[in-house]
Amino acid sequence: MDHNEWLVREFEDNRGHLRAVAYRMLGSATDAEDAVQEAWIRLSRSDVSEVDNLAGWLTTVVSRVALNVLQSRRNRREHLYGTEPVDDGPERVGAPAPEQELLMADSVGSALMVVLDTLGPAERLAFVLHDLFAVPFDEIAAVLGRSSAATRQLASRARRRVQGIDEPGSVDGPRRREIVDAFLRAARTGRFETLLELLDPEVVLRADQTVVAAGAAAQVLGADAVARTFSGRAQGARLATIDREPGAVWSVGGRVRFVFAFTLLGDKIAGIEMIGDPVRLATMDLAEH
Repeated sequence: MDHNEWLVREFEDNRGHLRAVAYRMLGSATDAEDAVQEAWIRLSRSDVSEVDNLAGWLTTVVSRVALNVLQSRRNRREHLYGTEPVDDGPERVGAPAPEQELLMADSVGSALMVVLDTLGPAERLAFVLHDLFAVPFDEIAAVLGRSSAATRQLASRARRRVQGIDEPGSVDGPRRREIVDAFLRAARTGRFETLLELLDPEVVLRADQTVVAAGAAAQVLGADAVARTFSGRAQGARLATIDREPGAVWSVGGRVRFVFAFTLLGDKIAGIEMIGDPVRLATMDLAEH
């Protein structure tokens, strides 16, 4: 086996792990595949003859690529969901189809992904690599360009936020419904300050490709921006139970067209997911009130 064949084999052996790391960092299967492909490009152009742990080297490369993407997103205050994959030539393995991305999201947990999106890039990287993939802090520190102690603090802050996720049934059900109902009423009547009170400062509003095609933004970050998005709107949204959790639906002619799924951190709304994909809607247990 020549050197190039060896590189290809080693990379393919690690592809699944690298994709999992990148997806949990970026929250998008398409972006994760792009990060993995970038790792392959860098590997093919590097001399790794002195690398003892190629899997660790590749994980570091993917982490740095993902960190750059997260920092770019943060700077622009926008998300790249819904972009089409780019054809990178014959060595690229096709990006996951939408149904595969849904399966990946389900395997991570939608509530966790929402909270991860509220973390800063460095916090997210530290938490994902250490808590989800057991990467030592000294290796993470090298990626971030910080001390191991500072990296531990980043992961600890992220962990506290993640541990605040309200799992179904862990918070009083009627209270959860009251919060969602109050949000919808404040949205309809344009009570901006009330919306701000109900939203977590780092709230994330996401829309799937079907909703984006109808004119919504793919992602909106922060309480002020999300409150402005909803203030005076959501006139047709009605309180509903979605998979036994409080949410909202928008129906036309008795048919549900869009669903609003809420993730709460304590008494604050930390995430709102707008879903219009008919395939996903068909799998949901929906009951309007």
